Amino acid sequence: MDSTIATPCPSTPKWNVDRPFLTGRFHQETKSTSGVTESKGFSVDHFSSGVDKPIGCYHAAIQELIVIDDLLFALVGIEGRYTSIKRVRGKDNSIIFQVDASMDLALQDSAKRMFPLCESYLLINQFVESRSQFKTGLVNHAFAAALRALLLDYQAMVAQLEHQFRLGRLSIQGLWFYCQPMMGSMQALSIVIKKASANNFTGSAVLNLLQSQAKAMAGDHVIRSLLEKMTQSTSTAYLGILERWVYEGVIDDPYCEFFIAENKSLQKESLTQDYNAKYWQQRYSLKGDIPSFLANAAETILTTGKYLNVMKECGHNIQVPIAENSKLTSVGSTHHYLECIKAAYDFASGELLNLIKEKYDLMGKLRSIKHYLLLDQGDFLVHFMDIAREELMKKPDEISVEKLQSLLDLALRSTAAVADPCHEDLTCCVEQTTLLKRLSTLKDLEISQTVSSSSDLEEPVSITGLETFSLSYKVQWPLSLVISRKSLTKYQLIFRFLFHCKHVNRQLCAAWQLHQGLRRLDMQGIAISVSSLLCRNMLKFINSLLHYLTFEVIEPNWHVMHHRLQTAKSIDEVIQYHNFFLEKCLRECLLLSPVLLKKMERMKLICLQYAAATQWLITYSNDTPKTGTSSEGSPNAEQYKQLKLRIPSRIQKVASENATVIESILKFEREFTAELQSLGPILSSSSRAEPYLTHLAQWLLGVGRD
Repeated sequence: MDSTIATPCPSTPKWNVDRPFLTGRFHQETKSTSGVTESKGFSVDHFSSGVDKPIGCYHAAIQELIVIDDLLFALVGIEGRYTSIKRVRGKDNSIIFQVDASMDLALQDSAKRMFPLCESYLLINQFVESRSQFKTGLVNHAFAAALRALLLDYQAMVAQLEHQFRLGRLSIQGLWFYCQPMMGSMQALSIVIKKASANNFTGSAVLNLLQSQAKAMAGDHVIRSLLEKMTQSTSTAYLGILERWVYEGVIDDPYCEFFIAENKSLQKESLTQDYNAKYWQQRYSLKGDIPSFLANAAETILTTGKYLNVMKECGHNIQVPIAENSKLTSVGSTHHYLECIKAAYDFASGELLNLIKEKYDLMGKLRSIKHYLLLDQGDFLVHFMDIAREELMKKPDEISVEKLQSLLDLALRSTAAVADPCHEDLTCCVEQTTLLKRLSTLKDLEISQTVSSSSDLEEPVSITGLETFSLSYKVQWPLSLVISRKSLTKYQLIFRFLFHCKHVNRQLCAAWQLHQGLRRLDMQGIAISVSSLLCRNMLKFINSLLHYLTFEVIEPNWHVMHHRLQTAKSIDEVIQYHNFFLEKCLRECLLLSPVLLKKMERMKLICLQYAAATQWLITYSNDTPKTGTSSEGSPNAEQYKQLKLRIPSRIQKVASENATVIESILKFEREFTAELQSLGPILSSSSRAEPYLTHLAQWLLGVGRD
């Protein structure tokens, strides 16, 4: 993921490197690999110039004064006359203190006890200088500032000890006594610094290190308090970044230390264009280095800033009201900062939800989509199918989408849909593949059953616009957060299934009307009666399927979603409830069950083939002898006499055609009945895992029993 690229950091002046005596890193390097202080084999030449003779030449009392003087220098990182400081080559954090081997042994031991404090001071001082550079980030700057304040207290202590020494009131034991309280604190900080330097920690890693070390020192109240104070001071810079994010929705992070990353390559327009758009999930996202004290609130922090950014994108520069007691200034044990974050989240969530519900009328848009894409308001569809039938009968690549759009606009203006203020957002489109093939290309859908073979996904020899026609809907920002391209695609899948079922229903209704017109003309009544019974069963099947889809699936789930949206407390809950509604409708409409869907498509195909074949009945009825009735309602005797006079060959021809028509009808009946009966075991076995299939089985398996 492409995150925001920070502006180049200002460079540290070159003289800071060329003149090391200005930085505190002026100590000479030694080839020694041991970090242990050497105490033997050093001559006067190893120490500062101007030393005339070894310290061992002096009386013990004089040696003590010289050692105290050297140690006072060593405490602030400066070499003495008989004490030298060496840096191990290749190890920046390894420093060796060396004393004259001729020094009194007791004084040597006393000096060595002081050296860890001297080493800690050097490490801390060098860390402060290195972490004060621009590139190390705001957290390291704050940490260095806190350490610098501590070093000022330390240097004040050394100055007081030197003052006592000048007054002649300080012995080597007294020096050790007064330095002990600072010893533990400096060593604890040096441990933190070594870890931070070794891993080159920045940002939240420094905060986590300080917190973990404070917890590890739970047994030492003084050191723990010091580390907690350091954490407080260091976190101030981080909390400044956090405060701007949760109160203004702005990432003010010049050194990329914040745990939220912004991907500017993702634009909000992708929500209406790309099925796999990740704008809402990845425009702002969490990075791995989250401060431990914010880990539990990380998602809330991320969401709060996202909500504020959505409102900014809408032109509403709303800022969370900040009271004096709601500033994020510390991360103390009172967890006041968590209360401030929660308050900011509640405000941002409420404002965005009101904006989308009230100003942008989310529920109105969803109701409009339900009217058109879920066929809740069907009068416009009937009119559209009447006037667009000729165009929809063409192949998908021969259809003029512009003509369909004009016919759709005409249908909308000619029906009750014209009263809907959102009807102008409706558009039409024509897919190039069948519904089953389209479903197989959407990899993110949780399809419950795999297709048995690749032949199941083969396209029919010829498909028309009736199988591929779909409606679409224009959605503007910020409603595209809820009604995204992915959500619209799911609406379109449901629409295509419903639309084709409506088409099959219309064809069967036309066939049924034909039967009603021909029954009174049929003398023998065999073919018409058999066909009429089959047509009734097919109509019952498609009507039962449509009833299940609309009244058993869409309507109940819509009411559940509508109630949940009324009580939703954030836009994320709205998105979650809306997505759940679509997923549930897709599953219960059989669109995620390829075996059942293929079975339904096969049965609809049989119904369409049968409806198209009813023209045979017209031919048959034209060739079949017909009876007439007189004005009194009795059969026309003259026509009946003429019927008897027909030649036998003509009667035999009619009988042969009658048998052919009956055989064709019985073939359709056998195919339809076989498919319907094979549906029973599938629904029965699947209903154990998917209880909603029980309702479908009750509606469909009763077809034809009477």
